[in-house]
Amino acid sequence: MDNSTLLNTGPVSWILLAVLLALAAVLWRGALGRRAREMVLAGLRALVQLAVVALIISRLAGHPGVALLFVALMFLIAVWTSGRRITPHGRWWFAAVPIAAGALPVGALMFISGVLPWNALALVAVLGQQVGGAMATTTLSGRRLEAELLSRRGEVEAAVALGFQWPAARSLVARPVAGEAVLPSLDQTRTAGTVTLPGAFVGLILGGASALDAGLIQLLVLISLLAVNSAAAWVTMLLSNRGVWHYAPAPTRHVGQ
Repeated sequence: MDNSTLLNTGPVSWILLAVLLALAAVLWRGALGRRAREMVLAGLRALVQLAVVALIISRLAGHPGVALLFVALMFLIAVWTSGRRITPHGRWWFAAVPIAAGALPVGALMFISGVLPWNALALVAVLGQQVGGAMATTTLSGRRLEAELLSRRGEVEAAVALGFQWPAARSLVARPVAGEAVLPSLDQTRTAGTVTLPGAFVGLILGGASALDAGLIQLLVLISLLAVNSAAAWVTMLLSNRGVWHYAPAPTRHVGQ
């Protein structure tokens, strides 16, 4: 195996990609009852997007300002993707709030402290990962919260009848489940080095970095994502508590008015 990469990337890798995508589509359709087309399109989109992004990133070196514009584009796509998953026919653009609440403060803190340099590739890599983490957490927490509030609407209405305001009543149901979307990143952090070897860590070592530096950088990534995802889940819960994802029903007009 070429010592510059973790996996062999010869012609057989393309065949394996097609086989794995087909297998995923079959399981997605046959075992889980979803549309196979979704899985196939996701794989094809990833292929095209990664090719385009690789070309763009290769030309960003020395242009950190342009890199920030690219991160802004990533943010807009993340808002669209997450918001449409939570509420396809509602106010999906509110997904910008939890994604920004998670990624912006943590990214700013890393930059102000000097840990994140004013470097195009570093900005895209770190901020892009944080936007992606906030997007995933917003999607998972938002969908779970909306489903839980719908299925347990009777409990919410009972709390309102007892004198609770609607946000507080919804919080009684939402708060215990809001943090579940953070569990995957929490488990990944807890098991780093024992169950999984994160890609950044392995890549840095293969690239010649010392084990100490590679471990510290990976730890910064993992811990920063914990902060990003926790903030995103919390703000998503606040939005669900206030019922902002859906349009308010039109007021009922009585006959004769």
